[in-house]
Amino acid sequence: MGAEPLITKMRAGHARAMADLESACFSMPWTLAQIEAELQHGYAHYWAAELDGVLAGYAGMNVVLDEGYVTNVAVHPVYRRRHIGEKLMERLIEQSLEMSLVFLTLEVRKSNEAAIGMYAKLGFELWGTRPNYYSRPAEDALLMTKELRG
Repeated sequence: MGAEPLITKMRAGHARAMADLESACFSMPWTLAQIEAELQHGYAHYWAAELDGVLAGYAGMNVVLDEGYVTNVAVHPVYRRRHIGEKLMERLIEQSLEMSLVFLTLEVRKSNEAAIGMYAKLGFELWGTRPNYYSRPAEDALLMTKELRG
């Protein structure tokens, strides 16, 4: 299976590698400028998964009051099926609990069965659908939420 990824807090120095990872994973990737701006926000919390000094994946959330909103989860295609996305999400959940958030929520492409399965395994439940949420290609998003309190 290989080495375990090192999960660390995302740093500004990760921005270029994050932009490259975005381009490898998404049809509408964030630009380097958008990433740099996002990493500067106090409400943004991002984690990097590194293997042999390479950014293999990342996950992030924005926190608004006591609510967590997952912005992106990305794992480079070369490093998929090694539970990197799961480890990153576990770290976001752990941080959410440390911050006493009420819930953590996200959108996922309806066709992304692997991600949907991972989120369900981690305790996320289907809360609804956002019709035509994605473009390139057009697709509905499933809204999945994990309640953390109550």
